[in-house]
Amino acid sequence: MACVIISILLMTLDHRFQYMKEVRAAVSVIVYPIQSIVNFPVAAGEWMDENFSTRESLMAEVTTLKTQQLLYDVRLQKLAAVESENRRLRQLLDSSFKVGERVLIAELLAVDMEPFTSEIIINKGSGHELYEGQPLLDANGIMGQITKIGPLTSTAMLISDPNHAIPVAVNRNGLRTIAIGTGNPEELDIPHFPNNADIQIGDLLVSSGLGGRFPQGYPVATISTIDIDPGQPFARVGAKPAAELQRSREVLLVWPRTPAIQTETETETTEAEDQD
Repeated sequence: MACVIISILLMTLDHRFQYMKEVRAAVSVIVYPIQSIVNFPVAAGEWMDENFSTRESLMAEVTTLKTQQLLYDVRLQKLAAVESENRRLRQLLDSSFKVGERVLIAELLAVDMEPFTSEIIINKGSGHELYEGQPLLDANGIMGQITKIGPLTSTAMLISDPNHAIPVAVNRNGLRTIAIGTGNPEELDIPHFPNNADIQIGDLLVSSGLGGRFPQGYPVATISTIDIDPGQPFARVGAKPAAELQRSREVLLVWPRTPAIQTETETETTEAEDQD
């Protein structure tokens, strides 16, 4: 009872006159270490939970960012490939406008990797009205001609193939000769220029149109080497193809314009119909 009375008396005095303020401050200083020790396990547990959760969230965020970066890198590479493809297609389309004949763009499906053989397979076939001997071009010049036609794909021989020959003429002065493949996509052989022929390194060779296979005036190659041996009747001449035989991914199929030529039988038939 005495303790109760003393407690009530102290609470009343403290409430009215704030006599116990300094005592409480002193007691709080003394009790603080005990409170800290008692609260340490709880505070430590909360700190560890917060740190581990923060680390896990950071690791998850880093993983997500790495995945996004990988996806963006792949898309960027694809975007670069699409941009390059669009640039090549624009060059081909620009070339088709310069050509002026009926044209069709085809893509390469496969390349023959055998030594001394230069053949490619394209994704166009008989359903696209292709024919054997049809010229192939890229944005820079003649690449070759169709040799085999299937329903969906076709095989083309490039001008660098040793079995391929194309009639050409020097664009500067009109001298005619034949360019033969060597198996090297960077070189053609020009075997029939006399030693005194008016040719120079850098001269452009274009298709002469002889033989009717390739239309006249298409770039074929540029003379790169001239070796004259007085003991031989012809100079050894090498030329670099104008087309990018090893780098082109798309080709341009051309239907050359052929003038309508009537035979004698057709003329006689037409005259007889006119008389009737």
